[in-house]
This record gives sequence, structure tokens and C-alpha cells, in this order.
Amino acid sequence: MENQVEPSLGHPGDLTGEQHTNALASASSSYLRSAMHQPVRWQEWGEDAFARASKENKPILLDIGAVWCHWCHVMDRESYEDAEIADIINGHFVAVKVDRDERLDVDTRYQSAVQAMSGQGGWPLTVILTPEGKPFFGGTYFPKEERYGRPGFGHVLLTMAHAYHERKDEVLESADSVVSAIEYNESFSGRSGDLRTGIVEKLVQSALQQFDKHEGGFGTQPKFPHPSILDLLLDHANRTGDEAARHAVRMTLDRMASGGMYDHLAGGFHRYSVDERWIVPHFEKMSYDNSELLKNYVHSFQSFVEPEYARVAHEVIRWMDTVLSDRERGGFYASQDADESLDDDGDYFTWTREEAATVLTAEEMDVAGAYYDIGELGDMHHNPQKNTLHIEHSLAEVARRAAVSVDQARTLLQSAKEKMYAARLQRPTPYVDKTVYVNWNSLAISAYLDAARVLGIESARRFALFSLERILRESWNADGSLARVIAYADGKSPSKPVAGMLDDYAALGLACLDAWEATADLRYYQYAETVADAMIARFYDATGGGFFDTAQNAFAAEPLGVLAARRKPLQDSPTPAGNSLAAMLLVRLSELSGNNDLREKGEDALEAFAGVAEQFGLYAGAYGLALQRFLLPPVQVCVIGDDEEARRLALVATARYAVNKTVLSLSRAIVEQGALPPALAETLPHLPELKTGRSFVVVCRGTSCQPPVHEPEALIELLNRMRESGN
Repeated sequence: MENQVEPSLGHPGDLTGEQHTNALASASSSYLRSAMHQPVRWQEWGEDAFARASKENKPILLDIGAVWCHWCHVMDRESYEDAEIADIINGHFVAVKVDRDERLDVDTRYQSAVQAMSGQGGWPLTVILTPEGKPFFGGTYFPKEERYGRPGFGHVLLTMAHAYHERKDEVLESADSVVSAIEYNESFSGRSGDLRTGIVEKLVQSALQQFDKHEGGFGTQPKFPHPSILDLLLDHANRTGDEAARHAVRMTLDRMASGGMYDHLAGGFHRYSVDERWIVPHFEKMSYDNSELLKNYVHSFQSFVEPEYARVAHEVIRWMDTVLSDRERGGFYASQDADESLDDDGDYFTWTREEAATVLTAEEMDVAGAYYDIGELGDMHHNPQKNTLHIEHSLAEVARRAAVSVDQARTLLQSAKEKMYAARLQRPTPYVDKTVYVNWNSLAISAYLDAARVLGIESARRFALFSLERILRESWNADGSLARVIAYADGKSPSKPVAGMLDDYAALGLACLDAWEATADLRYYQYAETVADAMIARFYDATGGGFFDTAQNAFAAEPLGVLAARRKPLQDSPTPAGNSLAAMLLVRLSELSGNNDLREKGEDALEAFAGVAEQFGLYAGAYGLALQRFLLPPVQVCVIGDDEEARRLALVATARYAVNKTVLSLSRAIVEQGALPPALAETLPHLPELKTGRSFVVVCRGTSCQPPVHEPEALIELLNRMRESGN
């Protein structure tokens, strides 16, 4: 309905008409299966649907949505479960339903088409296509009856069916022009050989210009967190001392963590805030939002040593461990819905004052009610008594008002949180989509490894590696092909494999590199190389530079509809863009392998967008990070040893986040055996310091290494000198 993500209402399967099933009964996606009992004769995206449309000379009604999407379920209930609307669809159209999480390639292209036609996009995405798959009409949510300034859906359908049959020449001409617009919008003519830090500076300044100085974040309502741009600002601030950038990061993280976008009882972040003060969220919780925000809080703890950032990071992991992960087999689930049914709006997460008072003592209520602003008049439009928990006053101020000490207030608040969480667990729980996507899992694995290294969370390290092993075992094939989905919500493997896209390959390669850094197990480094080679073979544009989002040439399936339109993803939306991830992977690999061809292809990908990247502003944060990694000499901090002193040195080495810094903890045996990537194997095994028996650190910048140091103070001094020199 909007040009932003909408939350989910309703557990898949909570639909009527159990006596009827359509072709979606054989689908794997939980979103598609939620429509299997609708009277609409839905089909999955595929050759059969297009062949039927051509044979029957009918336009295609394409509906794209997701299991967490509120307005998708509203439109399901209002229109697609309605017999009258279903009769219109079945009589005049071939109906195709697509899960946007599963088929991102389909969604991105038809989103582009609808934006070209109407100026907006979002979910549900409703598109009318020719039998060849060319779009000639589209929008988002359409109500059954005319309202919200939108025409009734039945009227829209009949009008479009009539237009297709009675004004076909106009329809085909319009469809061709839309396809041309898609191809234009999805290609970039931004090649520039001038890769420079000035591009990063412009991205930083663009973000600072949009920074909300009063409430944190960027722009006005709705407020999205933009994790990649936060890391870019943090790296810039640490490198240059830019106070404006530092303030923007800290204020944004502080306001998000104290606002209603954060789940104060269970941990984890909701998708975004509908208001500029971060108070009322859209309540769905996504894997990728939480993994990328986890990195932000870990990196900021590295930089500022602020205990609150460590607390938030621990709580995000606790929530993901509890709700969003397969503890038996490994892997992270996709999302948790906003609501339990279509008849509530975040009721699982919100509280009336009476509900809170029922489970708390008077003393606990005095503290928790003031701290979380639980009032008689709440925040939710559908029920003004419902409150989102958000921190309105400091604990010291709350203690003063309650006439207790700060320590007493802290104890009362903790007991109140535990009781409210226990009570919340008795409520009907929003649906968890247990689909396991390779891209999102790879992002989560990298985030967990980051948190484990900085915060010393061994359980996070173990589960990340456990999950990576499952991803490699179940998604990777010896021929270099990669599945996008390894398990659906029912726990079963895909019956119809979905081919991995660029972001799946790139994120998995990066997760393998992160696993090598965390373990020094050379097998993970070798996996990263193999994945990168397959990524280049399938997605690299040797002529125009950069990477396509879907496989090309001999690796490509016959494209349906507008899938023939080539697309090179640059925009973070909201996960890091595929080209940025690919460039980061190749640059990091080249640093370890000494393979200049990898570096040149990474450079080529960055050059392909250098002329246009700054126009994307907030949405090119991942590109800025990859460009920084390319432009700045890599700093490798190699801690060699197996004792407590080595662990202390490694902890010191993690201080202050920098995108071009890598901290490696290597055992003496690994170094002496030379079980290392080529660039390190050339130098580390030959260090005379190995013969002393003491733990030590070697810091290498670019192609030169500094003399080994043994003491934490000496390491701090060395890293500070490098930072002051601009690296």
C-alpha cells in the first residue's frame, strides 16, 4: 500500500475455504501455501502459467507479497478470498502469486515496472501482464470497494481485461514502453576510472545533511535504520575525528535502542518506526535487520566502549537464539510476524496500563510504568490504551520520582521485565517464518562472528560456524551452483530449487572469510575462493564491468517475463547491495591471496558505479564501505600465540572499528606449518620471533609489516600511530 515494507498480520493458513485447494498446495513457500485454499486459481511463477496465458489469450494477474506483509493479508481476505472477485480473476486472467523473499529477481523487476508506471511500489505488488509477461498496469494494495482514494479491485480487473482484448495495440505499446523503462532503470552508465575517497566523503556528507538532529536517524517519518551508512559514518569518524559523524551514529543508536522500535522485553529490533521519534514501529522482525544492526552495535562498542551497546548486542543475539534460529540443525529463520491475526495491530508486543499492573507489584509498576511510559493513554491508533514500551526518562529520574535508590529501581525494573516477558509469552505468538535463506543466513553468520570476537561470546561463535557448515553442506554444489533456499517453513528442502543470486554468492563468500578469520581453519578460506570463482563465472560482466544479479550465459535459465532485463544491484534495499558485497569479497580475497586479478575485478565493479554512487546517498552505504576497503591499505593485526597473553593482545587489537582492519588470532603451530593464505604464508612462518616462545603481534599495513610487539601498550601505540597517519 505504501512505498515501504508493510508488516504481517496472520499466521499462514488462517484462511477460510478449507474444502478447496488450488495449485499453490504443492508450493514450498509458506506465503504461497497460505493462499492454497483461496477460490482464485493461483499458479506459481513458471513456464506452465505463461503457457496457459498464451494458449487462452488471457492477461496475467501477478500478485507479489510476503508472509510478513500486513496489506498482503488484508488484500487476501478482502479480495482473493471473495467469491465474486475470484470469479472475475478466474474468468479473465491467469493468476500468478510470488513470494518476494523467495524470488527477489521477479520482485525487483516488477517493482521497477510499477514505479515507472505509478511512481510508487511496495507490497502487495499488483501487476497486470501480457501473456509474455510484459506489464501494462500496476499498483500496490487495491481495496475490494472504492476507498482510500483507490478504485475498487473488481472494477480495476474488469477495466484491464477489457483493455487487453479491445485495445490490444495500445496495451502492447504501453507494455513495450514499460519494459524499455525497466531496462533503462536497471542499467547504469556510471562508469568512472576516478575511484577516490571524495566519493565516500560525498556519501558521508549526504547522510549528515539528512541526519535528524533532534531525534536521530535520517529524514523524517517513517524512520529506517540504514545499517550500512551507520558503519560508513562510524569508520569515517574513527578515521578523521569527525564529531558530526560520531554524533550522528551515537544519537541514532541511542534513540533506536531506547525507542519502541526496540523490543525491551525480548531483545531484537522491529522493522522500522512509523514516527520520527522511534516510538511506534511496524512490528515485524526481520533476520537481516537484526543481523546488520547487531554489527552496528558491536562496531560502536569497539569504538566507544559504551556498555549499553554491548547490552543491546547481547540481547539481539539472545532473541535470535531463542526465536529465530534452528538450534538442532543450524541456520537462522527469516522473520517473525508483527501480529497474530488480522484483527490486531502489534497487540502481542504492546501493553495497556491495566495489563501491566495485573502482572506487577505496585512498586514494580511505579518504576516500569514511568521508565517505559506505560500510561492510560497509549500510542496505538487502533487502541489508544495500548502502549509501546519505550524509555522516556533516565533510571535516575525514575528512581527519584519513585523515592527509591537507583539500585533499587534497577532491581525493580529487572523483575518487572521478567514478569512482563513471562506474561507476554502466554499470549498467542506471532508466526515465525522458518525459511532458511542463504543470503540472510550469511549476513547473520558474519554478524555473530563479529560479536563473538569483540564481546567474547563463545556460544555465538559456535552457532555461527555450525550454521555455516549447514549452509555449505545443503546449498553448495560441486558444479559451483548455489541454492537460494535450503529449507522452508515446514523444515523441508525445496521441491523446486531456487537458483542463488549474486547476493547469495557474495554474502556466503564473505561469511566464509569471516569464519576463516575466526578459526584460522584454511578450509573456510578455500571455500571463499571457490565461491568467489563461481560468482565471477556466473555474474560478472566482462564488457561493462560489475555484476548482474542473476546468472548469465550458459548458467542462465530461459528468462520468463521481464527477467530478461539485466540488472546490476547498487542500492541497499535494505540488505547490502550485491555489487557492493561482491567488490568487498574480491578485495578482501586479493589481500590474502595476492591474486591481482581478483582485485582488478573488484575495482572494475566499483568503477562501474563510481559516476552514480553518490546519487544514491543513504542507500549506497555498502558501496562506500567496499570503496574504503579498496582505497585504504589493508591493516592486518596478526596475533600469534596460544596463551592468555595472546588473548589479551587480540582483545586490544579489536579496539576501534575500521573497515580496512582485520584481526587474526593464529596458533604457533598453524604459522609454523604455513597453513595460511598465500600472502601470509610468504611472511609469517619466517619470523624470527617464533623461536622466542612468547606470544606476539605483527601489524602489517599494505605490503609492509612492523616489527613484532609483545605488550598491549606497545600495540595500542602502534595502532594509534597508524590511525593518526590516516590509515
